[in-house]
Amino acid sequence: MTTVTTAWVAELVDALGTGGVLVDPDVTASYARDEAMLAGAGTPAAVVLPRSTTDVVAVMKVAHRHGVPVVPRGAGSGLAGGSNALDGAITLVTTRMDAVLEVSPADRLAVVQPGVVNKQLRDAVAAHGLFYPPDPSSYDWCTIGGNLSTNSGGLCCVKYGVTTDYVLGLEVVLADGRVLRTGRRTVKGVAGYDLARLFVGSEGTLGVITEATLALRPAPQRPVTLVATFGTTAQTGQVAERVVTTGLVPSLLEVIDNTCICAVDDLLHADLDRSASALLVAQSDAGGAAALAEIEALAALCREAGADLVHTTDDPAEGDLLLAARRMAIPALAQLGATLLDDVAVPRSAIARFLDGCDAIAARRELTIGVLGHVGDGNMHPTICFDPADPGQRERAFAAFDDILELGLSLGGTITGEHGVGSLKVDWLEREIGPVSLDVHRSIKDALDPAGLLNPGKVFRRRG
Repeated sequence: MTTVTTAWVAELVDALGTGGVLVDPDVTASYARDEAMLAGAGTPAAVVLPRSTTDVVAVMKVAHRHGVPVVPRGAGSGLAGGSNALDGAITLVTTRMDAVLEVSPADRLAVVQPGVVNKQLRDAVAAHGLFYPPDPSSYDWCTIGGNLSTNSGGLCCVKYGVTTDYVLGLEVVLADGRVLRTGRRTVKGVAGYDLARLFVGSEGTLGVITEATLALRPAPQRPVTLVATFGTTAQTGQVAERVVTTGLVPSLLEVIDNTCICAVDDLLHADLDRSASALLVAQSDAGGAAALAEIEALAALCREAGADLVHTTDDPAEGDLLLAARRMAIPALAQLGATLLDDVAVPRSAIARFLDGCDAIAARRELTIGVLGHVGDGNMHPTICFDPADPGQRERAFAAFDDILELGLSLGGTITGEHGVGSLKVDWLEREIGPVSLDVHRSIKDALDPAGLLNPGKVFRRRG
């Protein structure tokens, strides 16, 4: 450890105490990367575990004074390398900032620290008859700070939208240690620029979120569930389009392809139709007769499209079992080898072409690719399975990853719907947004973080 490193670590210990600063390499290594195991990661010089905004301010002031980069991190559930450590940097972990500070039923809002687990918040507000809709697949361990950082979505997006739709205000510690409060507690408000939305999805490159004021919804009604299987991807795409054009708004509309179906069946022994091209799962939480009618209308669309099987149930336990096929798709694919999970959103009218395109990429690259996703909003998650110990497979896997991004853009889509750019897709961002937009991004970064200390190298590269 150099003299400079010793000096700033000592200052961190003075501010946070010995229990709030970790420097043992055997310990700090466990904070080096997120779930994107193939994204590059360095070794943090120190891991800090603040408990309050005051602690975060102290960390950022030390970092600013000594020019030390800071990588903000939540639970590490990210899938794009966005919180992966940098050599010699500070990794700032917010998991100890885990208090639900307020739940206001009258205002339908909650105020939380960033380390609150998504499910913890859901459970806390459910006690008041309220609902926090964003539900990433890792909802039982991912944190609100990470959800805000990547603008996470989840299975309920088709009806309820994504994280940014529930952000009323934020408290953010800037790169120089100043505390910025954005937003409001009111339903309406247009005073000044909408800075809260600027920080949502910024992946820790503009500031460290230390508190969030989040809008809530009334608790949903008991769901009615549908499952349908199709012989072709075109049929699946037809249903996705017809759901929109007929005005149906299910609370959940998910799809898994044949590769996923077989993998889930191997894992769960669920007696799924292994010959089906796609399996669709939908729910309605409209309540009572309205939910039954909505699901029956969706069932009719599936039958008109030529579904091989259509089954509905208003039994929540059976509905959970049917939904397990979708929720377990990624763990099932992981049984086939290492997985490289992509995150591409395409227009709903292009879903069938995207599924077929992924099949063609799998054949061309001689790899297994399972596709699952939120068919209700076109956010798809092609998952490439391969043996990382085989150099040829590893090279083809990364080539297939790029092929999928190219396919998504060619269909009018985006390189990421909810996982973020992180470090995996930095080279692709300019291709999507163009040089003018990239220049605006860099100008905002320079204005808020002129020394480039916050999560450097993530999302996009700075000038020079």
